[in-house]
Amino acid sequence: MTNLTLSQDLHDLLTQFLSQSIPQPITLDPKVLAYRWHSNSRTGSGELVPLTVDLRLTLDDLYGIDVQKNKLMQNTRQYLANLPANHVLMTGTRGAGKSSLIRALLNEFKDDGLRIIEVARDDLVMLEPIRQAVRELNERLPNHGCHYVIYCDDLAFNGQDENYRTLKSILDGALDSEQDKLLVYATSNRRHLLPQLMKDNVSIYNGQTDEVNPYETIDETVSLSDRFGLWLAFHPMTQDVYLQICAHYLAQADLAFDDEARATALRFASERGGRSGRVAYQFSRSFIGMKGLAK
Repeated sequence: MTNLTLSQDLHDLLTQFLSQSIPQPITLDPKVLAYRWHSNSRTGSGELVPLTVDLRLTLDDLYGIDVQKNKLMQNTRQYLANLPANHVLMTGTRGAGKSSLIRALLNEFKDDGLRIIEVARDDLVMLEPIRQAVRELNERLPNHGCHYVIYCDDLAFNGQDENYRTLKSILDGALDSEQDKLLVYATSNRRHLLPQLMKDNVSIYNGQTDEVNPYETIDETVSLSDRFGLWLAFHPMTQDVYLQICAHYLAQADLAFDDEARATALRFASERGGRSGRVAYQFSRSFIGMKGLAK
């Protein structure tokens, strides 16, 4: 009896080990608005986890980025209409609304078939299996009506990180690149995604490099960002736009943006060392909470 129990325990452990170690097929459900790739560092595998998306944020809630908003909406409309569209790289100052724009975009176009798959920088090696899953869905349900966008937030690489080569291949370069069926929208605080060092230029100009073709190093540095067909730059926010965003958030809570609120908003930004949509949102939470507690 003991041997039977031991054999069953070993069988269960082996089954569990194999189920965790062998990569599971990736399947997509068109009804799910957004997924996030969740990696298992212990087994080296992972899975797409459905996300519960906060759909309260709309495009009308985003101020001061109308140019970027309109260009991204236009590109997305083309994609959803099965027309040519580009991969998008949004770069610039922190807290300017790059990530919020993606969430609001999903809210705007979810009924038109837009779906988001969020992939972290360290999981870019999974882009190829995800692309295969999108292709399998298209073959299995040719009329599902959904268009998938890979979303990479805060994307940047150091000089030793080789993950960017996988992204380069997916963007444009692989023989089976399918830009009409899968787009990449990425945000970054760094325009070219890879570090550009002054010493590289100095070495080239002074002839102190060991490379036969040193300018190829610069070409490699910009080759990744160059594969995004649409660049959207986000710049530091003016005081007027910052205050406009603060007033918008307070209006949603039925609070007047009076002289007290204005002065508090400016002081809050000064203490944070800058103005941005993120700082405006953080101020609104602080001010609304303070007023609610005072009641």
